[in-house]
Formats: sequence, structure tokens, C-alpha cells
Amino acid sequence: MTEPHSAPDHRDRGVARRHRKPAALLFEPPEAVADPEHFFDLESIEDPRQLLSRSTELTLAFRAAADRATEFQAIAAAQLADPKRFDRLPESAIAERAEWSEDYTRRMIDFGRELLRDGGPTAD
Repeated sequence: MTEPHSAPDHRDRGVARRHRKPAALLFEPPEAVADPEHFFDLESIEDPRQLLSRSTELTLAFRAAADRATEFQAIAAAQLADPKRFDRLPESAIAERAEWSEDYTRRMIDFGRELLRDGGPTAD
């Protein structure tokens, strides 16, 4: 797992975030996954309007999933760094496990603590 390009900016969380109901991410059959040209059946859509619509739905769904996963990463990092835990991990160990820089780890821990204070990850 590599470090994301930028840390989440929790100050803009309520302002910039749009809650859209993402398209359903359907699991593809194993034979389709083996075909590198196959991606959620987009290659079979010939009408550019339909292709744009479906690919946009998938883009929004993947963004929503990535945002949600990032929130859970932050919560886990905050929980692992909690000084009240007997098995607390130092920031360097969390950074190593998540393959983050220590600076990014500190920001994720802070973000996770804020999420925990606010009641957890956002629901769509």
C-alpha cells in the first residue's frame, strides 16, 4: 500500500464533501477479472452517452469508497495510537504498517481522533 498523494483536510470536511449515493460496485466474475481489457463491462458499451454515464457512476463510487476507507484508516490509526491502550503502538510502527510517512501518520491520527469525537465515519 502506498501513501496517498495528500492527507485528508478535515477542516473542509463539511464544506467540500458531497454526499452522493455511489453506483453499486458489483463484483465481476473470475473469468472477466482475468481479462485485462475487461472492466465492469464498460468495454461492451457502444453508446458514448451510456459509457459516460456508467463510467461517471463508477468514478463516483470508487471515490466514495476511497474516502470512506481513508476515514476507517484514520480511525484505526487513532485507536492504535491511543495512550489509554495497553498495547498502544508508536507512530513509527503505525507508519510502517500503513506504509505512510511519519508526518502523514500524525495527520491521520489527528483526523481519526476528530472522527471518533464526531461519532465515526460519515454515512452516505
